[in-house]
Amino acid sequence: MRIYLDHNAGAPLRAEVRATMLAVLDAPANPSSAHREGARARAALETARAEVAALVGARPAEIVFTSGATEANNLALRGSTGGIVTTAIEHASVLETARSLARPLAVVPVDSEGRVAADMVAAAAGSGTGIASVGLANGEVGSVAPIADVAALLRPRGILVHTDAAQAAAWMAIDVGALGIDLLSLSAHKLGGPAGVGALWVRPGVRLAPQLTGGSQERGRRAGTENVAGIVGFGVVARLARAERDDAARRAAGTVDHLWDGIRTRIPGAVRHGPPAGERLPNTLNVRFAGCAGESLLVLLDLAGIAVSLGSACAAGSAEPSHVLLAMGLDAEAARSAIRISIGPATTVGDIDRILEVLPLLVAQVRGEQAA
Repeated sequence: MRIYLDHNAGAPLRAEVRATMLAVLDAPANPSSAHREGARARAALETARAEVAALVGARPAEIVFTSGATEANNLALRGSTGGIVTTAIEHASVLETARSLARPLAVVPVDSEGRVAADMVAAAAGSGTGIASVGLANGEVGSVAPIADVAALLRPRGILVHTDAAQAAAWMAIDVGALGIDLLSLSAHKLGGPAGVGALWVRPGVRLAPQLTGGSQERGRRAGTENVAGIVGFGVVARLARAERDDAARRAAGTVDHLWDGIRTRIPGAVRHGPPAGERLPNTLNVRFAGCAGESLLVLLDLAGIAVSLGSACAAGSAEPSHVLLAMGLDAEAARSAIRISIGPATTVGDIDRILEVLPLLVAQVRGEQAA
């Protein structure tokens, strides 16, 4: 039986979500239609909207459904005006989008543990800056950014503050009011919902130019017939995540501690990347093994029935080392020696014991040495 330890790339679809989506697929209808079937689809859509809003402490009318966090990030950046400030460790859907726009761009560095300094973000924002986009939590090393501090410094200057919370929502309590931000992106499949569904929360009064035009869906902010089954699945998993998040985070922290304790006592030269507990996601362990190519180790783990990753799934297949680790000051060779292990609510102690059983042997194999 395979062990899946790549939840930051995408969590397995939960059984409750699957069952609800199948029921919707058996009764398809366009939620914009005026007949009874359309009204039923609209009601299901709005119920899901309320659940997603509740996940982040928002009102349902403030939620815009999208095809995922990538589209939500694009809507936030492309739909705004003025210069952009972001950080060197953002997801590609933020960094590459910002770079593609013919607008002033400032990319703020991070420290050696992947932490963002709010005052550095504020200092990078000039008089022409229109939006700052800083991820709430990094999906590769787990570092959590001081978004409320960023907002407190920038919003009085009339600068929009956007955060990509796709990685954070499963593990952190989020309240958009307390954060003081303007825009927030979410993704269903990071929570155990379906892939291809996400949302952008938009603070009332914030105007964004729609990037998909046509019909009046999503209050004119995103045209196109909504993916009702996917959105309903998103609503179900949002409700489950909100109910289970605190307990899941506590269990995950203990499980990852057990994993790291086992790794550092069994494998010489193991180095953990990211900030200390309390400043990182509880489910994420990014670790490198000196003299051990991460790509080779990933392949051997896969053959042993264990799925991990080298970093963001959106960069899979790239010959380049992780831009996050490079931004933290690692050289290319060290960055290529790292793997990311990201657990989920269903990860067991048995799963962790299994990886601790095989990992020392595989690291020694890649290093060309005898395991102790």
